[in-house]
Amino acid sequence: MTNKEMPAIEAGSYELAFHVLPTVAEGEVATVFQGLKDLITKNGGEILTEEEPARFDLAYEIEKYLEGRNRKFSSAYFGWVRFTSDPAKIEEIGTEVEANVSILRHLLIKLTKAEEANPFFFHEVLADINKSETIEIDDEVKVDTSAEDTKDSETKSEDADDESEAKA
Repeated sequence: MTNKEMPAIEAGSYELAFHVLPTVAEGEVATVFQGLKDLITKNGGEILTEEEPARFDLAYEIEKYLEGRNRKFSSAYFGWVRFTSDPAKIEEIGTEVEANVSILRHLLIKLTKAEEANPFFFHEVLADINKSETIEIDDEVKVDTSAEDTKDSETKSEDADDESEAKA
């Protein structure tokens, strides 16, 4: 097969998920995020959908070599962006994200059609999980512990009887 007969590679849908270092000032996180989106569009990508980075506690500490030493981080700003791009440009995008000193960790994946159709908005789900509900209790409702006290007394006296029999 000659090059003229080769089918053109179609643009694919990708997702770039990333953690921005918690040492980045909160006001500068939007600038880092915009820089990532600009990197994608500069390489011919088209932004489909996104979730702006927001700070949250990590499930475990992530270690990164910065400023001449290993540093551990227990929180970060997490966000993602979905885009279409020429597959030939993905490696270049990944390399530039890796070189970004404000990024703690990232993941760049190709999406399936099902994943593309159903984006997962992490921060919305996290907000729903962290909601607390106030339950009002009537003042008239009392817990009757007298039955439990009687049962405890009976158990203690049976234990005492068993010890007396064991000594005899």
